[in-house]
Amino acid sequence: MKKRAHSIRRQMVGIITGLVAGTVLLCWLLNTTIAGWYYTQNKQKSLLDAFEAIDSASKEGTLTSADFDIEFERICSNGNITIMIIRPDQQVVRSSTNNIDKLQLQFLEVILGIRQNETEIIRQTNSYTLERQIDSRMESEYLVLWGTLEDGNLVLMRVALESIQESVAISNQLLAIIGIFAVIVSLVLVYIVTRKITDPIVELTNISRKMSELDFDAKYKVTGNNEIEQLGSHINQLSETLEQTISELKSANNELQIDIEKKEQIDEMRKDFLSNVSHELKTPLALISGYAEGLKECVQEDPESRDFYCEVIMDEADKMNQMVKKLLTLNQLEFGNDVVAMERFDITELIRGVLGSASILIQQNEIELSFTEQEQLYVWADEFKVEEVVTNFLSNAIHHCEFEKRILIYYTKKPDCVRIHVFNTGKAIPEEDIGNVWIKFYKVDKARTREYGGSGIGLSIVKAIMDSFHRECGVVNHEDGVEFWFELDTSNTSNA
Repeated sequence: MKKRAHSIRRQMVGIITGLVAGTVLLCWLLNTTIAGWYYTQNKQKSLLDAFEAIDSASKEGTLTSADFDIEFERICSNGNITIMIIRPDQQVVRSSTNNIDKLQLQFLEVILGIRQNETEIIRQTNSYTLERQIDSRMESEYLVLWGTLEDGNLVLMRVALESIQESVAISNQLLAIIGIFAVIVSLVLVYIVTRKITDPIVELTNISRKMSELDFDAKYKVTGNNEIEQLGSHINQLSETLEQTISELKSANNELQIDIEKKEQIDEMRKDFLSNVSHELKTPLALISGYAEGLKECVQEDPESRDFYCEVIMDEADKMNQMVKKLLTLNQLEFGNDVVAMERFDITELIRGVLGSASILIQQNEIELSFTEQEQLYVWADEFKVEEVVTNFLSNAIHHCEFEKRILIYYTKKPDCVRIHVFNTGKAIPEEDIGNVWIKFYKVDKARTREYGGSGIGLSIVKAIMDSFHRECGVVNHEDGVEFWFELDTSNTSNA
Protein backbone atom coordinates (compact mmCIF):
# COMPACT_ATOMS: atom_id res chain seq x y z
CA MET A 1 0.00 0.00 0.00
CA LYS A 2 1.22 3.50 -0.82
CA LYS A 3 2.28 5.36 2.32
CA ARG A 4 0.57 8.67 3.02
CA ALA A 5 2.70 11.74 3.75
CA HIS A 6 0.66 12.57 6.87
CA SER A 7 -0.10 9.08 8.17
CA ILE A 8 -0.86 8.50 11.84
CA ARG A 9 2.19 6.24 12.13
CA ARG A 10 4.57 8.94 10.89
CA GLN A 11 2.98 11.57 13.10
CA MET A 12 3.22 9.37 16.21
CA VAL A 13 6.85 8.43 15.46
CA GLY A 14 7.69 12.09 14.86
CA ILE A 15 5.98 13.35 18.02
CA ILE A 16 7.44 10.74 20.38
CA THR A 17 10.93 10.96 18.85
CA GLY A 18 10.72 14.75 19.10
CA LEU A 19 9.77 14.49 22.79
CA VAL A 20 12.72 12.19 23.50
CA ALA A 21 15.15 14.42 21.58
CA GLY A 22 13.71 17.56 23.24
CA THR A 23 14.09 16.01 26.68
CA VAL A 24 17.73 15.14 25.98
CA LEU A 25 18.38 18.67 24.65
CA LEU A 26 16.72 20.23 27.71
CA CYS A 27 18.92 18.13 30.00
CA TRP A 28 21.96 19.25 28.02
CA LEU A 29 21.01 22.93 28.37
CA LEU A 30 20.30 22.60 32.10
CA ASN A 31 23.57 20.77 32.61
CA THR A 32 25.45 23.53 30.77
CA THR A 33 23.82 26.44 32.62
CA ILE A 34 23.28 25.32 36.22
CA ALA A 35 25.71 22.43 36.78
CA GLY A 36 28.50 24.75 37.99
CA TRP A 37 26.22 26.65 40.36
CA TYR A 38 24.75 23.43 41.76
CA TYR A 39 28.23 21.94 42.26
CA THR A 40 29.41 25.03 44.19
CA GLN A 41 26.29 25.09 46.35
CA ASN A 42 26.80 21.44 47.21
CA LYS A 43 30.39 22.06 48.28
CA GLN A 44 29.36 25.07 50.38
CA LYS A 45 26.79 22.95 52.17
CA SER A 46 29.42 20.26 52.83
CA LEU A 47 31.71 22.89 54.47
CA LEU A 48 28.87 24.33 56.55
CA ASP A 49 27.71 20.88 57.70
CA ALA A 50 31.28 19.98 58.63
CA PHE A 51 31.67 23.25 60.62
CA GLU A 52 28.40 22.57 62.47
CA ALA A 53 29.52 19.04 63.38
CA ILE A 54 32.94 20.18 64.59
CA ASP A 55 31.50 23.20 66.49
CA SER A 56 28.96 20.89 68.19
CA ALA A 57 31.78 18.54 69.27
CA SER A 58 33.79 21.47 70.65
CA LYS A 59 30.76 22.64 72.63
CA GLU A 60 30.38 19.14 74.13
CA GLY A 61 34.12 18.87 74.82
CA THR A 62 34.59 15.75 72.70
CA LEU A 63 36.68 17.37 70.00
CA THR A 64 39.89 15.69 71.11
CA SER A 65 38.31 12.45 72.32
CA ALA A 66 38.91 9.06 70.67
CA ASP A 67 35.17 8.74 70.00
CA PHE A 68 35.33 11.75 67.64
CA ASP A 69 38.16 10.26 65.58
CA ILE A 70 35.86 8.21 63.33
CA GLU A 71 33.42 11.11 62.91
CA PHE A 72 36.29 13.44 62.01
CA GLU A 73 37.58 11.01 59.36
CA ARG A 74 34.07 10.60 57.93
CA ILE A 75 33.64 14.38 57.61
CA CYS A 76 36.97 14.74 55.82
CA SER A 77 36.55 11.79 53.44
CA ASN A 78 32.87 12.28 52.48
CA GLY A 79 33.31 15.92 51.55
CA ASN A 80 36.97 15.60 50.43
CA ILE A 81 37.67 18.44 52.92
CA THR A 82 41.03 19.43 54.36
CA ILE A 83 40.58 20.48 58.04
CA MET A 84 42.90 21.92 60.70
CA ILE A 85 41.94 22.90 64.25
CA ILE A 86 44.46 24.92 66.32
CA ARG A 87 44.52 26.61 69.70
CA PRO A 88 45.13 30.31 70.09
CA ASP A 89 48.73 29.44 70.95
CA GLN A 90 49.07 27.86 67.52
CA GLN A 91 49.12 24.29 68.84
CA VAL A 92 47.42 21.86 66.43
CA VAL A 93 44.42 20.12 67.97
CA ARG A 94 43.39 18.08 64.90
CA SER A 95 44.50 17.97 61.25
CA SER A 96 43.39 15.88 58.25
CA THR A 97 46.75 16.20 56.47
CA ASN A 98 50.29 15.27 57.36
CA ASN A 99 51.71 18.48 55.87
CA ILE A 100 50.79 20.43 58.97
CA ASP A 101 53.35 23.23 58.58
CA LYS A 102 52.21 24.27 55.10
CA LEU A 103 48.55 24.16 56.05
CA GLN A 104 49.24 26.06 59.28
CA LEU A 105 51.06 28.73 57.27
CA GLN A 106 48.09 29.11 54.95
CA PHE A 107 45.87 29.31 58.04
CA LEU A 108 47.86 32.14 59.48
CA GLU A 109 47.82 33.98 56.12
CA VAL A 110 44.05 33.79 56.08
CA ILE A 111 43.73 34.95 59.69
CA LEU A 112 46.25 37.74 59.33
CA GLY A 113 44.67 38.90 56.04
CA ILE A 114 47.66 38.18 53.86
CA ARG A 115 45.98 37.62 50.40
CA GLN A 116 48.11 35.86 47.84
CA ASN A 117 45.12 34.63 45.88
CA GLU A 118 42.01 36.24 44.42
CA THR A 119 39.36 36.10 47.14
CA GLU A 120 35.58 36.46 47.14
CA ILE A 121 33.70 36.42 50.45
CA ILE A 122 30.56 34.32 50.06
CA ARG A 123 29.19 34.42 53.62
CA GLN A 124 30.37 35.98 56.85
CA THR A 125 29.00 35.54 60.40
CA ASN A 126 30.26 36.06 63.95
CA SER A 127 31.49 32.48 64.03
CA TYR A 128 32.98 31.91 60.56
CA THR A 129 33.82 33.36 57.17
CA LEU A 130 33.17 31.44 53.95
CA GLU A 131 35.09 32.66 50.93
CA ARG A 132 36.12 31.59 47.49
CA GLN A 133 39.82 31.65 46.56
CA ILE A 134 41.32 31.39 43.08
CA ASP A 135 44.99 30.50 42.70
CA SER A 136 45.89 31.95 39.28
CA ARG A 137 49.33 30.40 39.34
CA MET A 138 48.12 26.85 39.96
CA GLU A 139 44.91 27.45 37.97
CA SER A 140 42.97 26.01 40.87
CA GLU A 141 39.98 27.16 42.88
CA TYR A 142 39.02 26.57 46.52
CA LEU A 143 36.26 27.15 48.99
CA VAL A 144 37.72 28.15 52.37
CA LEU A 145 35.86 28.36 55.69
CA TRP A 146 37.65 29.68 58.79
CA GLY A 147 36.34 30.75 62.13
CA THR A 148 36.22 30.30 65.91
CA LEU A 149 34.68 27.30 67.67
CA GLU A 150 32.67 27.42 70.93
CA ASP A 151 35.73 26.34 72.94
CA GLY A 152 37.83 29.18 71.49
CA ASN A 153 39.85 27.04 69.11
CA LEU A 154 40.35 28.17 65.56
CA VAL A 155 39.31 26.02 62.58
CA LEU A 156 40.36 26.15 58.93
CA MET A 157 38.51 24.06 56.30
CA ARG A 158 39.26 23.96 52.61
CA VAL A 159 37.80 22.04 49.71
CA ALA A 160 39.10 22.12 46.16
CA LEU A 161 36.63 23.03 43.40
CA GLU A 162 37.41 20.85 40.44
CA SER A 163 37.16 22.38 36.95
CA ILE A 164 33.43 22.88 36.56
CA GLN A 165 33.62 23.60 32.82
CA GLU A 166 35.63 20.45 32.19
CA SER A 167 33.18 18.37 34.21
CA VAL A 168 30.24 19.91 32.38
CA ALA A 169 31.87 19.24 28.99
CA ILE A 170 32.49 15.60 29.89
CA SER A 171 28.98 15.14 31.20
CA ASN A 172 27.55 16.82 28.07
CA GLN A 173 29.50 14.45 25.83
CA LEU A 174 28.15 11.49 27.80
CA LEU A 175 24.66 12.96 27.67
CA ALA A 176 24.92 13.43 23.88
CA ILE A 177 25.94 9.79 23.40
CA ILE A 178 23.14 8.60 25.67
CA GLY A 179 20.71 10.94 23.91
CA ILE A 180 21.54 9.65 20.42
CA PHE A 181 21.20 6.07 21.64
CA ALA A 182 17.90 6.92 23.33
CA VAL A 183 16.53 8.55 20.14
CA ILE A 184 17.50 5.51 18.02
CA VAL A 185 15.99 3.06 20.51
CA SER A 186 12.84 5.17 20.82
CA LEU A 187 12.51 5.27 16.99
CA VAL A 188 12.63 1.47 16.81
CA LEU A 189 10.31 0.92 19.77
CA VAL A 190 7.83 3.58 18.65
CA TYR A 191 7.73 2.15 15.12
CA ILE A 192 7.01 -1.34 16.48
CA VAL A 193 4.37 -0.11 18.93
CA THR A 194 2.64 2.24 16.48
CA ARG A 195 2.39 -0.52 13.86
CA LYS A 196 0.20 -2.49 16.23
CA ILE A 197 -2.05 0.56 16.54
CA THR A 198 -2.00 1.93 12.99
CA ASP A 199 -2.13 -1.32 10.96
CA PRO A 200 -5.76 -2.04 12.00
CA ILE A 201 -6.64 1.63 11.29
CA VAL A 202 -5.08 1.40 7.81
CA GLU A 203 -6.98 -1.84 7.18
CA LEU A 204 -10.25 -0.19 8.26
CA THR A 205 -9.46 2.76 5.95
CA ASN A 206 -9.03 0.40 2.98
CA ILE A 207 -12.27 -1.41 3.82
CA SER A 208 -14.19 1.88 4.05
CA ARG A 209 -12.73 2.96 0.68
CA LYS A 210 -13.90 -0.29 -0.91
CA MET A 211 -17.33 0.19 0.66
CA SER A 212 -17.53 3.65 -0.94
CA GLU A 213 -16.93 1.88 -4.28
CA LEU A 214 -19.68 -0.63 -3.48
CA ASP A 215 -17.29 -3.50 -2.88
CA PHE A 216 -18.75 -5.25 0.17
CA ASP A 217 -16.61 -8.41 0.03
CA ALA A 218 -13.80 -7.03 2.21
CA LYS A 219 -14.36 -7.73 5.92
CA TYR A 220 -12.34 -6.81 9.00
CA LYS A 221 -11.06 -9.79 10.97
CA VAL A 222 -11.96 -9.13 14.61
CA THR A 223 -9.36 -10.60 17.00
CA GLY A 224 -10.02 -8.76 20.26
CA ASN A 225 -12.41 -6.54 22.20
CA ASN A 226 -10.69 -3.13 22.28
CA GLU A 227 -12.06 0.04 20.68
CA ILE A 228 -10.47 -0.60 17.25
CA GLU A 229 -11.75 -4.19 17.13
CA GLN A 230 -15.24 -2.98 18.07
CA LEU A 231 -15.01 -0.39 15.27
CA GLY A 232 -14.04 -3.15 12.83
CA SER A 233 -17.04 -5.22 13.94
CA HIS A 234 -19.35 -2.24 13.40
CA ILE A 235 -17.81 -1.62 9.95
CA ASN A 236 -18.62 -5.23 9.02
CA GLN A 237 -22.22 -4.78 10.17
CA LEU A 238 -22.48 -1.50 8.26
CA SER A 239 -21.14 -3.19 5.10
CA GLU A 240 -23.81 -5.89 5.26
CA THR A 241 -26.57 -3.37 5.96
CA LEU A 242 -25.46 -1.08 3.10
CA GLU A 243 -25.35 -3.94 0.60
CA GLN A 244 -28.85 -5.04 1.54
CA THR A 245 -30.19 -1.47 1.54
CA ILE A 246 -28.66 -0.62 -1.86
CA SER A 247 -30.11 -3.81 -3.32
CA GLU A 248 -33.55 -2.88 -2.01
CA LEU A 249 -33.21 0.72 -3.24
CA LYS A 250 -32.19 -0.42 -6.73
CA SER A 251 -35.18 -2.74 -6.92
CA ALA A 252 -37.53 0.01 -5.70
CA ASN A 253 -36.01 2.55 -8.09
CA ASN A 254 -36.44 0.26 -11.09
CA GLU A 255 -40.01 -0.54 -10.13
CA LEU A 256 -40.81 3.17 -9.80
CA GLN A 257 -39.39 4.00 -13.22
CA ILE A 258 -41.21 1.11 -14.81
CA ASP A 259 -44.51 2.25 -13.26
CA ILE A 260 -44.03 5.77 -14.64
CA GLU A 261 -43.40 4.51 -18.17
CA LYS A 262 -45.93 1.70 -18.14
CA LYS A 263 -49.08 3.76 -18.74
CA GLU A 264 -47.59 5.52 -21.77
CA GLN A 265 -46.62 2.22 -23.39
CA ILE A 266 -49.75 0.16 -22.78
CA ASP A 267 -51.90 1.37 -25.71
CA GLU A 268 -49.12 1.25 -28.29
CA MET A 269 -47.93 -2.17 -27.13
CA ARG A 270 -51.46 -3.56 -27.27
CA LYS A 271 -51.89 -2.45 -30.88
CA ASP A 272 -48.49 -3.82 -31.94
CA PHE A 273 -49.10 -7.03 -30.09
CA LEU A 274 -52.45 -7.81 -31.76
CA SER A 275 -51.17 -6.91 -35.20
CA ASN A 276 -47.98 -8.99 -35.00
CA VAL A 277 -49.59 -11.98 -33.32
CA SER A 278 -52.27 -12.11 -35.98
CA HIS A 279 -49.61 -12.05 -38.68
CA GLU A 280 -47.37 -14.69 -37.07
CA LEU A 281 -50.20 -17.09 -36.22
CA LYS A 282 -51.74 -16.89 -39.67
CA THR A 283 -49.15 -19.10 -41.40
CA PRO A 284 -49.00 -21.97 -38.83
CA LEU A 285 -52.78 -21.94 -38.44
CA ALA A 286 -53.17 -22.17 -42.24
CA LEU A 287 -50.75 -25.10 -42.34
CA ILE A 288 -52.48 -26.87 -39.47
CA SER A 289 -55.88 -26.29 -41.05
CA GLY A 290 -54.74 -27.47 -44.50
CA TYR A 291 -53.03 -30.63 -43.30
CA ALA A 292 -55.88 -31.44 -40.91
CA GLU A 293 -58.36 -31.04 -43.79
CA GLY A 294 -56.17 -33.31 -45.94
CA LEU A 295 -56.22 -35.99 -43.24
CA LYS A 296 -59.99 -35.70 -42.91
CA GLU A 297 -60.55 -36.07 -46.67
CA CYS A 298 -57.95 -38.87 -46.89
CA VAL A 299 -55.90 -37.08 -49.55
CA GLN A 300 -53.09 -39.52 -48.85
CA GLU A 301 -54.19 -42.90 -47.66
CA ASP A 302 -50.82 -44.53 -47.03
CA PRO A 303 -49.62 -44.54 -43.38
CA GLU A 304 -46.34 -42.77 -44.18
CA SER A 305 -48.14 -39.77 -45.64
CA ARG A 306 -50.54 -39.62 -42.73
CA ASP A 307 -47.62 -39.67 -40.30
CA PHE A 308 -46.02 -36.81 -42.25
CA TYR A 309 -49.24 -34.78 -42.07
CA CYS A 310 -49.44 -35.39 -38.32
CA GLU A 311 -45.78 -34.39 -37.79
CA VAL A 312 -46.34 -31.13 -39.67
CA ILE A 313 -49.40 -30.38 -37.56
CA MET A 314 -47.52 -31.19 -34.32
CA ASP A 315 -44.46 -29.18 -35.38
CA GLU A 316 -46.50 -26.10 -36.24
CA ALA A 317 -48.50 -26.46 -33.03
CA ASP A 318 -45.24 -26.65 -31.01
CA LYS A 319 -43.92 -23.53 -32.73
CA MET A 320 -47.15 -21.73 -31.91
CA ASN A 321 -46.87 -22.91 -28.29
CA GLN A 322 -43.26 -21.64 -27.99
CA MET A 323 -44.24 -18.35 -29.59
CA VAL A 324 -47.16 -17.92 -27.17
CA LYS A 325 -44.85 -18.58 -24.19
CA LYS A 326 -42.37 -15.97 -25.45
CA LEU A 327 -45.18 -13.54 -26.09
CA LEU A 328 -46.41 -13.99 -22.54
CA THR A 329 -42.87 -13.36 -21.23
CA LEU A 330 -42.51 -10.30 -23.43
CA ASN A 331 -45.94 -9.06 -22.41
CA GLN A 332 -45.04 -9.28 -18.73
CA LEU A 333 -41.79 -7.36 -19.33
CA GLU A 334 -43.36 -4.62 -21.41
CA PHE A 335 -46.30 -4.13 -19.08
CA GLY A 336 -44.08 -4.18 -16.02
CA ASN A 337 -45.91 -7.09 -14.44
CA ASP A 338 -42.67 -9.00 -14.02
CA VAL A 339 -40.76 -7.85 -10.90
CA VAL A 340 -37.11 -6.91 -11.50
CA ALA A 341 -35.09 -8.08 -8.50
CA MET A 342 -31.83 -6.07 -8.55
CA GLU A 343 -29.00 -7.98 -6.90
CA ARG A 344 -25.22 -8.21 -7.04
CA PHE A 345 -23.75 -11.30 -8.74
CA ASP A 346 -20.73 -12.52 -10.73
CA ILE A 347 -21.43 -12.14 -14.50
CA THR A 348 -18.39 -14.32 -15.37
CA GLU A 349 -19.84 -17.26 -13.45
CA LEU A 350 -23.26 -16.74 -15.09
CA ILE A 351 -21.81 -16.74 -18.65
CA ARG A 352 -19.84 -19.90 -17.94
CA GLY A 353 -23.06 -21.57 -16.78
CA VAL A 354 -24.90 -20.62 -20.00
CA LEU A 355 -21.97 -21.87 -22.11
CA GLY A 356 -22.02 -25.17 -20.24
CA SER A 357 -25.73 -25.63 -21.04
CA ALA A 358 -25.17 -24.87 -24.74
CA SER A 359 -21.98 -26.93 -25.12
CA ILE A 360 -23.70 -29.82 -26.95
CA LEU A 361 -25.30 -27.48 -29.51
CA ILE A 362 -21.96 -25.72 -30.03
CA GLN A 363 -20.21 -29.05 -30.66
CA GLN A 364 -22.92 -30.23 -33.05
CA ASN A 365 -22.47 -27.08 -35.15
CA GLU A 366 -18.64 -27.47 -35.00
CA ILE A 367 -18.20 -23.95 -33.62
CA GLU A 368 -14.97 -22.67 -32.03
CA LEU A 369 -15.95 -20.75 -28.87
CA SER A 370 -13.61 -18.27 -27.13
CA PHE A 371 -14.34 -16.91 -23.64
CA THR A 372 -11.10 -16.27 -21.75
CA GLU A 373 -12.33 -14.03 -18.92
CA GLN A 374 -11.22 -15.50 -15.57
CA GLU A 375 -11.62 -12.57 -13.20
CA GLN A 376 -14.72 -12.29 -11.03
CA LEU A 377 -16.81 -9.33 -12.18
CA TYR A 378 -19.74 -8.27 -9.99
CA VAL A 379 -22.70 -6.43 -11.54
CA TRP A 380 -26.10 -5.14 -10.39
CA ALA A 381 -29.10 -6.60 -12.25
CA ASP A 382 -31.77 -9.32 -12.18
CA GLU A 383 -29.64 -12.47 -12.48
CA PHE A 384 -32.39 -14.62 -14.02
CA LYS A 385 -33.17 -12.05 -16.73
CA VAL A 386 -29.48 -11.48 -17.53
CA GLU A 387 -29.18 -15.23 -18.04
CA GLU A 388 -32.05 -15.02 -20.57
CA VAL A 389 -30.25 -12.15 -22.40
CA VAL A 390 -27.01 -14.13 -22.61
CA THR A 391 -28.91 -17.24 -23.74
CA ASN A 392 -30.73 -15.34 -26.52
CA PHE A 393 -27.51 -13.71 -27.77
CA LEU A 394 -25.64 -17.03 -27.71
CA SER A 395 -28.51 -18.88 -29.46
CA ASN A 396 -28.68 -16.17 -32.10
CA ALA A 397 -24.88 -16.39 -32.61
CA ILE A 398 -24.95 -20.20 -32.92
CA HIS A 399 -27.75 -20.23 -35.52
CA HIS A 400 -26.13 -17.49 -37.64
CA CYS A 401 -22.49 -18.63 -37.30
CA GLU A 402 -20.88 -19.18 -40.70
CA PHE A 403 -17.52 -19.11 -42.51
CA GLU A 404 -14.81 -19.76 -39.87
CA LYS A 405 -17.53 -20.65 -37.37
CA ARG A 406 -16.10 -18.72 -34.42
CA ILE A 407 -17.94 -17.18 -31.46
CA LEU A 408 -16.09 -14.72 -29.22
CA ILE A 409 -17.39 -13.43 -25.86
CA TYR A 410 -15.45 -10.68 -24.05
CA TYR A 411 -15.79 -7.59 -21.78
CA THR A 412 -15.14 -3.88 -22.13
CA LYS A 413 -14.94 -2.19 -18.73
CA LYS A 414 -16.09 1.39 -18.14
CA PRO A 415 -16.04 3.59 -14.99
CA ASP A 416 -19.53 2.60 -13.79
CA CYS A 417 -20.50 -0.32 -16.02
CA VAL A 418 -19.26 -3.21 -18.13
CA ARG A 419 -20.14 -4.00 -21.76
CA ILE A 420 -20.50 -7.71 -22.64
CA HIS A 421 -19.84 -8.52 -26.31
CA VAL A 422 -21.04 -11.65 -28.20
CA PHE A 423 -19.46 -11.86 -31.67
CA ASN A 424 -20.00 -14.53 -34.33
CA THR A 425 -18.52 -14.92 -37.78
CA GLY A 426 -21.10 -14.82 -40.57
CA LYS A 427 -23.04 -12.55 -42.87
CA ALA A 428 -23.48 -8.94 -41.83
CA ILE A 429 -26.95 -7.52 -41.13
CA PRO A 430 -28.05 -5.15 -43.92
CA GLU A 431 -27.73 -1.54 -42.84
CA GLU A 432 -31.42 -0.87 -43.51
CA ASP A 433 -32.37 -3.72 -41.16
CA ILE A 434 -29.87 -3.16 -38.35
CA GLY A 435 -32.16 -0.77 -36.43
CA ASN A 436 -35.18 -3.09 -36.69
CA VAL A 437 -33.77 -6.29 -35.20
CA TRP A 438 -35.23 -5.39 -31.77
CA ILE A 439 -38.78 -5.06 -33.10
CA LYS A 440 -41.16 -7.90 -32.29
CA PHE A 441 -41.59 -10.44 -35.09
CA TYR A 442 -39.03 -8.68 -37.32
CA LYS A 443 -36.88 -11.18 -39.25
CA VAL A 444 -33.89 -10.21 -41.39
CA ASP A 445 -33.70 -13.64 -43.06
CA LYS A 446 -37.21 -15.10 -42.78
CA ALA A 447 -36.32 -18.42 -44.42
CA ARG A 448 -33.29 -18.93 -42.14
CA THR A 449 -35.26 -17.96 -39.05
CA ARG A 450 -38.08 -20.37 -39.82
CA GLU A 451 -35.54 -23.11 -40.59
CA TYR A 452 -34.39 -23.31 -36.97
CA GLY A 453 -37.80 -22.45 -35.51
CA GLY A 454 -37.19 -18.79 -34.67
CA SER A 455 -40.17 -16.54 -33.96
CA GLY A 456 -38.52 -13.12 -34.13
CA ILE A 457 -39.31 -12.44 -30.47
CA GLY A 458 -35.96 -13.33 -28.80
CA LEU A 459 -34.22 -10.01 -29.44
CA SER A 460 -37.41 -8.14 -28.50
CA ILE A 461 -37.28 -9.91 -25.13
CA VAL A 462 -33.60 -8.87 -24.80
CA LYS A 463 -34.51 -5.26 -25.53
CA ALA A 464 -37.38 -5.31 -23.04
CA ILE A 465 -35.14 -6.76 -20.32
CA MET A 466 -32.42 -4.14 -20.91
CA ASP A 467 -35.05 -1.39 -20.84
CA SER A 468 -36.26 -2.70 -17.49
CA PHE A 469 -32.66 -2.34 -16.24
CA HIS A 470 -32.40 1.15 -17.80
CA ARG A 471 -29.30 -0.01 -19.60
CA GLU A 472 -28.26 -0.11 -23.27
CA CYS A 473 -27.89 -2.96 -25.75
CA GLY A 474 -26.90 -2.90 -29.42
CA VAL A 475 -25.59 -4.58 -32.56
CA VAL A 476 -22.52 -3.79 -34.71
CA ASN A 477 -21.49 -5.16 -38.10
CA HIS A 478 -17.87 -6.21 -38.67
CA GLU A 479 -16.06 -7.32 -41.81
CA ASP A 480 -16.21 -10.96 -40.81
CA GLY A 481 -19.33 -11.13 -38.68
CA VAL A 482 -21.84 -9.51 -36.32
CA GLU A 483 -21.46 -8.39 -32.69
CA PHE A 484 -24.30 -8.00 -30.19
CA TRP A 485 -23.63 -6.26 -26.85
CA PHE A 486 -25.34 -5.15 -23.64
CA GLU A 487 -24.25 -3.17 -20.57
CA LEU A 488 -24.72 -3.75 -16.82
CA ASP A 489 -24.10 -1.59 -13.75
CA THR A 490 -20.93 -2.24 -11.73
CA SER A 491 -21.38 0.66 -9.28
CA ASN A 492 -24.12 1.71 -6.86
CA THR A 493 -25.19 4.63 -9.07
CA SER A 494 -28.51 3.95 -10.71
CA ASN A 495 -28.61 4.80 -14.41
CA ALA A 496 -31.97 6.50 -14.19
